[in-house]
Amino acid sequence: MATIQVTVPDSAFSALRRSPHDFAAELRLAGSIHWYQQGQISMERAAEIAGMDRRGYLEELARRRVDVFQVDIEDLKREISGGRAAPIIIQ
Repeated sequence: MATIQVTVPDSAFSALRRSPHDFAAELRLAGSIHWYQQGQISMERAAEIAGMDRRGYLEELARRRVDVFQVDIEDLKREISGGRAAPIIIQ
């Protein structure tokens, strides 16, 4: 596993009421959630980045009210129409 160094002002720890260790864990989790929501990484990879197993990651997403399933509107329209050419309007 790679190690990276990030410079953070000391005031960030007191403002967030986190120790440097807890801050680093939160940063990993926040990054993994962001990349997962953007569709850049899978849930499995996001959990790995966060240092969690998939079940724990799903539970954390639920606690934070983060949508677990990423739905592309065009894919949804195709699925609902059953591949038919008839347009479906979703607003």
